[in-house]
Amino acid sequence: MVKGKMTLLWFQTGSCGGDTMALLSADRPSFSDLLTEYPIELLWQPSLSIQSVHSLNELIEEIINGTQRLDILCIEGSIITAPNGTGMFDTFQRKAKKEWVSLLADKARYVVAMGTCAAFGGVHAAPPNPSDCMGLQMDKESPGGLLPPEWRSGAGFPVINVAGCPVHPNTMTKTLAMIASGMILQLDELNRPKEFFSTLVHQGCTRNEYHEYDVEESEFGTNGCMFFNLGCKGPYTQATCNTDLWNGRSSKTRAGVPCFGCTSPAFPEDEGLFQTEKLGPIPSKLPVGVERANYIAYKNLAKAAAPERVKKRKMEP
Repeated sequence: MVKGKMTLLWFQTGSCGGDTMALLSADRPSFSDLLTEYPIELLWQPSLSIQSVHSLNELIEEIINGTQRLDILCIEGSIITAPNGTGMFDTFQRKAKKEWVSLLADKARYVVAMGTCAAFGGVHAAPPNPSDCMGLQMDKESPGGLLPPEWRSGAGFPVINVAGCPVHPNTMTKTLAMIASGMILQLDELNRPKEFFSTLVHQGCTRNEYHEYDVEESEFGTNGCMFFNLGCKGPYTQATCNTDLWNGRSSKTRAGVPCFGCTSPAFPEDEGLFQTEKLGPIPSKLPVGVERANYIAYKNLAKAAAPERVKKRKMEP
């Protein structure tokens, strides 16, 4: 253990490695810069550590018996509790991983759920959820997962939910950098860091203007907004995808793919990803701040006021 550095252990559960893959693309800071420029000592990361898995077993035992300090515990993947609450569908050293996670969480100063699966259950918890998956401290939208709602880490925090499928690379490294630097994280109602989950995917989207003028598309490959017909959840999903571009270049909506709302506890919803669920002619879930009673009137006025420039761009290849 390096004196003065915060120790970090990254533990995978629920058959997920997507956030680790995304982590390699971080550039502000990169993962290597995180370890060299911030007071963090990496104890273990399943894809990036060179030690054998036997070293992980010894390390966990040292943490549990108190001879090794654990400052930051990162969990990647959903918590599998099947069959019958035993968790034995997902094991490490002949013990359910959910048991290891509980033991490690009680020793950590900070516990970070890396990804929507670890935070809320995610893809693995989608219906019919045959392996009875849940999140660390939430089960989809409901408080309480593996850990009860009142649980707090050594530093007094609930599980810090860094949501995404996968999480934006820079959101992961910046969150860890903030913790290591002693910055107090402000969390939203879902225990996500407000620094990265207070803006909408809609903000910064290159299709934003089309949305405002009701230039909505019904097929892919065109330039208009994908919210009304093609399932885009950007107008009510909090994430940095269009304000901190992936790989500094693009995002789903810029590439012509709808936002799937992957930072939300209900992801993936039990509906088609590429269609918008509606109540009559109106989407069942509206953009943040929009009242249903005024929505159609607003849209009709906006469409009538659309400048020719916007209408013509809609038809461009």
